[in-house]
Amino acid sequence: MRLGLDPSTLVLAVLAVALAVVAYVKDPGLPALGARNGVAMLWFILPRLIPALLLAGLVQVLVPQQVVSRYFGREGGMRAILIATVAGVVTPGGPMVSVPFMVALAHSGAAMPPLVAYMTSWSLFGMQRIIAWEAPLMGWRFVIVRVLPSLAFPVIAGWLVAVFYNE
Repeated sequence: MRLGLDPSTLVLAVLAVALAVVAYVKDPGLPALGARNGVAMLWFILPRLIPALLLAGLVQVLVPQQVVSRYFGREGGMRAILIATVAGVVTPGGPMVSVPFMVALAHSGAAMPPLVAYMTSWSLFGMQRIIAWEAPLMGWRFVIVRVLPSLAFPVIAGWLVAVFYNE
């Protein structure tokens, strides 16, 4: 386990400081208000994030590496991409669930093409988002018109990675 400053952490920290300065110039009380809002979001996310990370870690140690390699590894080919696409569709929740699950798969031997297919599928077709937001707000006609032309995208993305990216 490595704790440190990677480029994304540095970018986020610089942006936070820059926005705090802008907020202070606008009104000296705004940075404290922003910090309170951020902590409130942390308390909302933390109870979901901890179990999601624990689940990802448990998946990593409980699912044999041979199983992950067989179904999501390089030798899995198009079948691995299709399975990953379906897994992305049925993965519930937000990125607090999908990203740790994807990291667990990656650390257990999943290849890049199915990982790309999984994340593309989850991003495009998250059932919880479709049911909770898109269908009620935009209607099922919109959902169908949006989803049908997009069905091939995760498979194409995974296939393109398989063709052009060498692990």
